[in-house]
Parts: sequence; structure tokens; C-alpha cells
Amino acid sequence: MMKKHILTAAAAITISMGSMGFNAHAASEADVENSFYPYKNSTPTYEGLSAGMKINQGNVEQFKEILDDEMYSFIKNGWTEMTVAETIPFELNKNYIQATYDGLNKVTLGDKVGSINGFVAGRPFPEEPKADDPRAGEKLAWNYKYGLNWGDSATISPFYWKFRDFKSGKVERTLKFSFHFLNYKHRINDEPKPDLPNNPSQLFRGIYVQVLEPFDVKNTQLLIHRFENDLKRDNAWLYLGFQRRVRRLATGQVTDSFLGSDLMIEDFEGYNGRISDMNWNYKGTRMVMLPFYKHNELELSEDHKEADGYQFVEFGGQGGCFPQITWQLRKAHILESVPVDKNHPLSRRVHYVDAETFTIPRTTQYDRKGEPWRSFIIGQTHPDHHLEKNKGSGVSIDDSFMMLDVQSKHCTTGQFKGQLDPSMAPPKKFTVQNMRVTGK
Repeated sequence: MMKKHILTAAAAITISMGSMGFNAHAASEADVENSFYPYKNSTPTYEGLSAGMKINQGNVEQFKEILDDEMYSFIKNGWTEMTVAETIPFELNKNYIQATYDGLNKVTLGDKVGSINGFVAGRPFPEEPKADDPRAGEKLAWNYKYGLNWGDSATISPFYWKFRDFKSGKVERTLKFSFHFLNYKHRINDEPKPDLPNNPSQLFRGIYVQVLEPFDVKNTQLLIHRFENDLKRDNAWLYLGFQRRVRRLATGQVTDSFLGSDLMIEDFEGYNGRISDMNWNYKGTRMVMLPFYKHNELELSEDHKEADGYQFVEFGGQGGCFPQITWQLRKAHILESVPVDKNHPLSRRVHYVDAETFTIPRTTQYDRKGEPWRSFIIGQTHPDHHLEKNKGSGVSIDDSFMMLDVQSKHCTTGQFKGQLDPSMAPPKKFTVQNMRVTGK
């Protein structure tokens, strides 16, 4: 049995090449292969770890090395248990992988953080990150930005958020949303591709959010336009139902509590901001337990059951804050993001970026004093074990979340019905005019 820290072949190559300097060789097709198929030659193992077992308060010390610090403390405190599942590949869309091959060694970083040259589609920097590369963290951030985060377009509807008291478990408030995502550029699957026509503002991505319930915030809407030029600030608008008007969202509001939750707009999907808003630091690669699972094989919730039979992830543990899912031992790049703005409410984030999918399933946020403040879990389901329309998509599906404020002992949980359906996210939905019409 393989023990303790496990190095993949790609990682071993990285170490040997490190002494030669991070610009010693161009990325190769083997780098692309290792990036997208990290478990092709071996499945990560750890002494005593097996599928079906639980990591709990009684045995957590044995597995401390494969847990991030916050999850270790949560389990040690008896707040939750972790059910272990076999590590399985989450193979990404073939078109995305081919686009990476097509763009190999054609992409470079610009002089400033937030500038990039030669990118068309796929994973910009598929080579293994190197500790002696001062911009390795920035490259990982670009891989995330241009990753298959919901693919070319997607909808989460319905999307339930629950505000919970961590001590008592009381559900204080339930919000029902519809979230929509659309890539205007670098599209790899849905026609037209690679770019949508009629995009004079050169937008990269749009996010549109509508509150469906409860009545007091119904029809509150959020629209974000992210530009292709990362150095250009997002345009964002908010429609408040009770005011019946659209207003520009001030830059600082993306770091405020969103509708009273434990999340800010900048938290969406793990990180929802510009590359240029952060300083990015690569902190190493390791095998760690991450929330990856097969949705249809979980014991699911009876709450909010859909007419088509769809059931959402259940929550439990302390305060009902923890998704009742399985976790896999997976390869992760540890990425630190430090805000450029000194007035930002956070001093830094530590992201565990899944090396295969480049989603961000685990993040710890630190307050200005450097103390742990909030802990973010975004559960990832395999698309072939979810809705029929998602099968074969090659897109890792965000399926559950928890944001726990460890200082105020409060959490917000999320239950998704993620749908990869272009007809549900047409371009006209991502306009200010749509907000006005929808709000009437």
C-alpha cells in the first residue's frame, strides 16, 4: 500500500525540473495528459483509509495529514464526520481538453497581474506549477477563471439558501433563487463558438441572479458583466423589488454580506472576482480530502422535492450546517489569494483547487487580524450521476455548499439543482432591460 504523501509522476518530474529553473522547458503534451488525467496510472491512497469508512472524532488524528486544517478541527470538535468514497476521475469535456492541446505554449502572462496573451480556449497553463516560479499562483488563478465552471452556460434553479444558527440548528430564513451563467467568449461546446456575436463591450462572462422567495425580497436581481480585459472593473447592477428600480452596484458592495447571508458576491463559485484584484501565491500541491461525490448515490433530503423526482443534498452535523456527502482523496493545488485593496474585509483566502477539474471545493478565509473567519465547502457531483441533461457533459457540477462563520457561529447552506441547458440562459437574460421587465 502506498503511504503518506504520494507523488504522481507529474509531481516527480516537477521536482527534478525545479532545479533547472521554472522556464527550463515548454509545456508538453505529456503535461496536458497529466493535468487532465491525474489518476490515470494510480489512484491515491493513504494508510488506513478505505471507501465507506468515516473519519470522525475518534480517528481524526490518524488522517490529519490528508485533511485541511479547518476540516481537521471541525471533525476533532465533533461537529461533523466525513464519509470516505473511492477516488474517481471527473473527466472534463473532450472539446475543452482538445482546445488545451491546440493552445499549448501559445499563452503567456502579461507584464501586469491580470493580463494574459494568446489565449483562445481550454486550460491556459496545463503544466505542473513550480515552487520557484514567482507567478505560479497567478497561472493557477487563470486556469480557474478559464475553467469549465458551469461550462459555456448553465442554470441553477431552484437554488435554496438557508441561514442557520450554528449552536441551536435553527433555520432562521430560507431563500429560493435562480442563478444563471453565460460565457460570451472562449466557448468550447455550445454554438456559437468560440465567441458569441454582437459583443461590442467585449464581455467574457455574465452572471444573473433572481430571488424567487420569500415575498419581502422577491424579484431582487443581480447582474454582473465581467470583461475580457481583466484590468477593467466589472459592471454590476442590483434590482430591489420593493424599490422597483435598477441601480449600479458600488465596487465595495461585492464584499458585503449578500442579502444577510454569510457569503459575499465575491465568494460565488469559490472566487468571483478579477485576477487583478488579488496577489496570488502558490503554496504547494498535496493529496487532501475534497467533497466530490455521486449525487444519485447519496441519501438525499426529502425537503423541497421536485415534481420530476429530483432531490437535494441533505444537511446535518452541528447546526445542520454540513452537507451529508462523501469525500475523496484528491490531488489539490493550494492557492493563496491576498487582496490588493487594503480595505478588503479579508486578509487572505486559502483555496484548495482540485487539480483535475480546477474547481475550488474548499476555501478558508482569514480576517484582517489573520484569524480564521469563514470556511467554504462547495460539493462537486459527477455529471453522469446527476440529471439526465448533465450526463456526458464533462462538467463538474456544483451541487451543495456551506459557508460557516466560525467566529459568529452562524452558517449559510446551499442546495443546488444545476442544469446544463443553454435554453435556460439566453443572452437576453443578461441585460439590464431584462431586470426591469422581470421586476414589473
